[in-house]
Amino acid sequence: MTDSKKMYINGEWIEAESGETLEITNPANGEVVGTISYGDARDANKAIAAAHEAFKSWSQAAARERSKYLYNLYELVRKNRDELAGLISAEMGKPLGEAKFEVLGAADNFMWYAEEAKRVYGETVPSSTPNKRLMVMKQPVGVVAAITPWNFPVNMVARKIAPALAVGCTVVLKPAEKAPLSTIRMFELIEEAGFPKGVANLVTGDASSIGKEIVDNPKVAKITFTGSTRVGKLLMEGAAAQVKRISMELGGHAPFIVFEDADLDAAVKGLFESKYRNAGQMCICTNRLYVHESIVEAFTAKLVERLQNTKVGDGRVKGVEIGPLVDEAALTSVLGQIEDAKEKGGGIAFGGNRLTEGEYNKGFFIEPTVITDVTPEMNIYSQETFGPVVPIIPFQDEASVLEMANDSIYGLAAYVYTQNNARCFRMAEGLEYGIVGVNDGSPTQTQAPFGGYKQSGIGREGGHYALDGFLETKFVSFGV
Repeated sequence: MTDSKKMYINGEWIEAESGETLEITNPANGEVVGTISYGDARDANKAIAAAHEAFKSWSQAAARERSKYLYNLYELVRKNRDELAGLISAEMGKPLGEAKFEVLGAADNFMWYAEEAKRVYGETVPSSTPNKRLMVMKQPVGVVAAITPWNFPVNMVARKIAPALAVGCTVVLKPAEKAPLSTIRMFELIEEAGFPKGVANLVTGDASSIGKEIVDNPKVAKITFTGSTRVGKLLMEGAAAQVKRISMELGGHAPFIVFEDADLDAAVKGLFESKYRNAGQMCICTNRLYVHESIVEAFTAKLVERLQNTKVGDGRVKGVEIGPLVDEAALTSVLGQIEDAKEKGGGIAFGGNRLTEGEYNKGFFIEPTVITDVTPEMNIYSQETFGPVVPIIPFQDEASVLEMANDSIYGLAAYVYTQNNARCFRMAEGLEYGIVGVNDGSPTQTQAPFGGYKQSGIGREGGHYALDGFLETKFVSFGV
């Protein structure tokens, strides 16, 4: 990979002003897999200035021209999917199969928004008087600063920059420090796709310094962020000073509800997809598993059997389904929730331990875990768990489980398994969540809206729904 440690600003690969670098290590074995430039506010300022200048021409480019560049990028991402997947797995531990699926999802975003670029429609509105004609126009907001997380280091980039570029915005992207290598490779492909200089810029490094510049710089018109609710609130506070536009996908605490009439095999499969994919490091992961009391033993037995046949290990090894947690802090947090639950009376139906022997001795591995006898006093009951641990909570009836499921400050994703058609609709309507999977443990798709209620965020990504977040609505009245 060429110039892997540099940033991409105004069409050039440059070192950080500070001259500092940061090593990126593989969480499966501690090996250094790359080195990046560790930039700060000075680099972010240069990138924002470049994007601001490029906006003048990019925003005026024909939609079909912008579409052409996005199609080029789609083809390049697909062509280089194996390399990108390998980088993802090396820098943050995701199994290769999942990583390839992520990369293809990113490519799909570039293709989708290449098409949507040509469908940003305005309107004419009937006037109340005969001497006026009313028109509504859609125009790009300007420079977009995108801040992406480490758990989907390629797909999250695509989900943010593809719609922004499609409608005529220019972008400055700040990837997570833990997993920037695949994003850097993505920007090499952006350069290869021929995007004009300054249209897409990449700044790596100090999140606090770069974030402050993004918030304070008046040339940034919009911030789009995926990450923790805590950081999202700080960005919102800063953006308020300039009434800067924001969209945020923040934390989650997803309920997964299994009714007595559910297909248990399908429910276990769906739960595995929702909870254990990416080692449980997803905002839409199941965090609370509600199982009807009449089937809780049967369901638990099936889930444990599935986990007994699950291989944990280095994501680059064939057959591995659960990789390591991203770093030691993540491991400590998850183990802390398990110990807290045990101290407060929770039982361990499966797992519960860090893996340290043999191939696991240098990585941040943990057994997939199932906790029983869960009570509201346990931290895991209300706090987001970014790891492969699920608490089982029995319930008696539909009304009570709906109330428990909605009793959260978060509202990103929820899951329901039942074969009762009327109940499907009642639960879909009653759950206070932006995404609901009904008999579906993996409900996200490129063309569908993605986002949450309550403290899980503001705005939507995905489909045509994402475009509005990057567009201004202008009303023009013509006197005739």
